[in-house]
Amino acid sequence: MNSKRIMGVVATIIGVLLVVAWIDGGQEPLHPIEQEIATPGAAR
Repeated sequence: MNSKRIMGVVATIIGVLLVVAWIDGGQEPLHPIEQEIATPGAAR
């Protein structure tokens, strides 16, 4: 395989991955963090 063909295959694979990632979205709704943390006495 010559380098042009390899670059074409790599570009196609990257393009397919980008399309799949775009369709999937990958976003989830934000969940609030409700957890108490220990603070030093001076900070209270």
